[in-house]
Amino acid sequence: MDHNLHSVSRRLIELRMTQAELENKLARLVAQKTGDELSVRRLEKQCVRLRDQIARLEAELDPPQPA
Repeated sequence: MDHNLHSVSRRLIELRMTQAELENKLARLVAQKTGDELSVRRLEKQCVRLRDQIARLEAELDPPQPA
């Protein structure tokens, strides 16, 4: 059971949820124009980092097949 809590699949789910929350927050800031430019840039960078982490974990789970 402890292994399941720390599995790659579980981590992917958590990262995707965090990414969705950040993207929603970013969209609200941009739409409402309540966020300063620095805050918007920071959120964008966090989203990119999460996307990269997700891509790495997905590659771990399903490595590319040799041609």
